Amino acid sequence: MRAGHKRLFNHPGFLVGLAAFLTAVLVQSGELGSIDTVLRLQTTHSLWTSASLVLPEDYRVIGLVGRDGRIYVPYGIGQSLLMLPSDMVGTHLARLSFFASFAEHDPGIREIVVSYSTNILVCVLTVLVCFRFLRLLEFTVNQAMTGAFTLLFGTTFLHYTQNMMENNFILLLTLTGLCFQYEWVRTSRSRALVLGSLALGANLLTRLTTAMDITAATLFVLMLLWLQHIRGRELLVRLRYYARVAGPCYALFLLLDRTYQYYRFGSFFNTYLAVYAEQQKKLDPSLPSDFPWSTPLHQGVLGPLITPEKSIFLFDPLIGVALLLSVFIWKRFRSEIKAYLVAAWWLLAIYILFYAKYFEWSGDFAWGDRYITPPVQLLAMISIPLLLHHRANLGRVVWKLGMAIATVSVAIQLASVVFWHPLEIHQMETLGHPTFVVGLRFKNIVAVALGKVDRWGLSNEDTREVGGIHSNTPYFLPFLLKKDGSISNAAADGLIAAWLIALAALIAELFFIQRKARRGDFAVGSPPRAMAEVAASP
Repeated sequence: MRAGHKRLFNHPGFLVGLAAFLTAVLVQSGELGSIDTVLRLQTTHSLWTSASLVLPEDYRVIGLVGRDGRIYVPYGIGQSLLMLPSDMVGTHLARLSFFASFAEHDPGIREIVVSYSTNILVCVLTVLVCFRFLRLLEFTVNQAMTGAFTLLFGTTFLHYTQNMMENNFILLLTLTGLCFQYEWVRTSRSRALVLGSLALGANLLTRLTTAMDITAATLFVLMLLWLQHIRGRELLVRLRYYARVAGPCYALFLLLDRTYQYYRFGSFFNTYLAVYAEQQKKLDPSLPSDFPWSTPLHQGVLGPLITPEKSIFLFDPLIGVALLLSVFIWKRFRSEIKAYLVAAWWLLAIYILFYAKYFEWSGDFAWGDRYITPPVQLLAMISIPLLLHHRANLGRVVWKLGMAIATVSVAIQLASVVFWHPLEIHQMETLGHPTFVVGLRFKNIVAVALGKVDRWGLSNEDTREVGGIHSNTPYFLPFLLKKDGSISNAAADGLIAAWLIALAALIAELFFIQRKARRGDFAVGSPPRAMAEVAASP
């Protein structure tokens, strides 16, 4: 038994998954993190109960008039289906007398069960898929583990592990699609192509714009084949087979999405944005004729790049490392890496262009630009593995700059989960625009720690009334429960103690992993072809 435990704790996949699990547990607030997710959960609830699709108090928030004059939530059904099992469990638990104290509080036990179970599952699976994909790309075990932790701690993935928007679920499915389709290119195994195509197709149920992710995956496969010097008849045979397998998978989920659209709004061919635009123009004739695509193109393109409130280089600084490496050492990349980077940069570009004219191109109430986080995270997660792999070809200045950016990025992601994510958005009502949001978050942390929130002008009517206890309370469930009084002080103190123990366990595990990596313990076994010589990299 002891030997089995020892083997388990020497397995890099287990250690990566355990770190992701502990991290996801620690950052949970118990809340859904977005009104969009609240509305999607109501759709979930309506699938198996007699509950209405939209609660009366939410009619004016986002509900759209659909078939037979009924009010419908406009979003895709993907995330609602994801939350279905946990919603069923949480609903039944909420009826138990043991959890009666949560009945009049927010979050309730149902929301806590849904957020914890869903966020933790998606986080662990995504980090494990990231690790597997990097191994398939022939990074060493150490480098692949570093990449998995880069995604977890060095990108906005951490923030969206706490705040349950669609972002991480979309990333999981896209990354799974890329991983298995790449496996098909290497091995010609049909099962891998089917799994990858089903994952990418399932994304269409979550957000229809993930059709762009399918184009990136297709470009990735095409680039892989081309850079491996597959030409002529052989190339056509591989592409025909790819289309015969992937096409029906995509078509299946597109049909399901279109059927759901017809059920709600009576058309197979429009989207909820078309319905939204039509109904909003009737309510407000002063809206531009091209609403909701009414933002000037240059503003929507430059916004996610240079604005202090939404720039991807501020919220995900590691994308800057990926950009520098792509420019300066492109010729040294293997064909697989070149194909991946081309597909990822393509995906980022078309996401930015697609949302550039949208009236809320910035994602509104979100940490950073939430619409374009998947391609940003795909690029950021590979930056440090590339830096490690090509360290010998980089100058000392470039290496130190990369490590400095990585340190800053981790600090930003940790800061992003400390407080309620709309805190700075409400503060900007007083502070004005533009505001350096990331800097303001660090200022808020220092102000709360020193008790100088009011003195520094960080408290206003919005943060007091809308934020309530969120405005100056660590955004982790045990602390929120203690401040809110949902449970007794003794129980709250016990949960805080358990939270601190989990934090200590995570830190201890990370030090354990670092020690084993430096000793080369993860280099034993059978690394992918031609990579054994770098298995002991930092």
